[in-house]
Amino acid sequence: MEPVVGLDHTTPESHRRARVRAVLERRNLTDNVSAEQAAASWEQERFVTRARVLFYARLMFLTLGLAILAVPRWSIYFGLLGPLSFAGYFAMLLYSVANFLVIDHPKAGRWVTYVTLCLDVVIMVVVLAKPQVGGGFQSPLLATQLLFTTLFALLFPKPLAIVPSLLALPVILRLDLLLDREVSAIEVLTLFWYLGLNVIIIYVLSYLNDRETAAHREVVEMQSDLKEMALVEERNRLAREIHDGLGASLSSMIIQTEYILGLAQGGPLRAEIQELKSNAEESIEELRRSLQMMREDFELAQGLEEYVKTFQQRTQLNIRFERTGLPRQLAPDAQLALFRILQECLTNAAKHADPQQVEVRLDYDPERTHLFVRDDGKGFSPQHTPRGHYGLLNMHERAMKLGATLLVDSAPGTGTRVSFSLPSRP
Repeated sequence: MEPVVGLDHTTPESHRRARVRAVLERRNLTDNVSAEQAAASWEQERFVTRARVLFYARLMFLTLGLAILAVPRWSIYFGLLGPLSFAGYFAMLLYSVANFLVIDHPKAGRWVTYVTLCLDVVIMVVVLAKPQVGGGFQSPLLATQLLFTTLFALLFPKPLAIVPSLLALPVILRLDLLLDREVSAIEVLTLFWYLGLNVIIIYVLSYLNDRETAAHREVVEMQSDLKEMALVEERNRLAREIHDGLGASLSSMIIQTEYILGLAQGGPLRAEIQELKSNAEESIEELRRSLQMMREDFELAQGLEEYVKTFQQRTQLNIRFERTGLPRQLAPDAQLALFRILQECLTNAAKHADPQQVEVRLDYDPERTHLFVRDDGKGFSPQHTPRGHYGLLNMHERAMKLGATLLVDSAPGTGTRVSFSLPSRP
């Protein structure tokens, strides 16, 4: 037996789909993600990355803190002696690990990170103020305050969120006064120097963060616009091909039936040809509406009214059309759903209900668009539709896809009432 040769069905399209699927799963997004959701996901991912950097910085601080506790001269200099110092060290270790475990949570991750970062500032102030000699604004570790300002500005780029780091400087100065340290002009100059450096850091990082966020949002919106433009171009291309192909074929069929009608003599044959011509004209009318919807050149209220008139002329049903409210432009899929549901309701009324009158009302209000169709025909039981009839199912599926509401109220002998309501911006 010859070995079966396996064919590789992977294509560039499948690779793109797999890549998109992987990114969506990693960011917990759905296929129909909006530009706002994509931007929010990107901001969350950026925060998580920066929060992990904070965790690694804390590991370095913990390593240096362990060295200070282990070297007697250092621990004596900083006054970090006794079990209280070790308890503070292990408390910092525990909340650092706890913060790392909840970083990925959208809300808890931010709150825990902010609270623990404030605790870091408190520990920094204690370490700087502890030494009786060379402490406070004389400490060589005072530059650590600039690092915490940078971390606050990177993680929480809002003015009020950075206040804890800025308050560390006047708190250290106040502790110097309480500990009876002499505050010279050099210490005052150091205070203003560090305040100036903090302002520069906050301004630079906030500016860069705003520019980065604005650039990312612009790229996301541009990608969304490019995708929409590609869809519109593809719809227009299909509309041209359908018009030039199928439309021309239907037009030729109508011309041929008109020619055959001129040759036909017998009554039954002539009636059949006339029915064929009517079907072809109805098909080309349906094609014209579909092309208008594809090109977003379809005026819903006028299109529905014209269809009702055409249907009334063809079936001799007594149909009354009414429109209320101020018309507004709906998305193409919403317009198509409204038209198809009206089409299904009128077709069912003509085929099965035998009504004396059919009422159609299109109602626009500020929040929703409503379509009401009512007939006084035979009615039916919506819970017991015949096998193989999918009209009601298709109507419900269209409503679900648009987030709309569809109500079908009917019973044998009471007529049928159909109400379809969808948001004005589905």
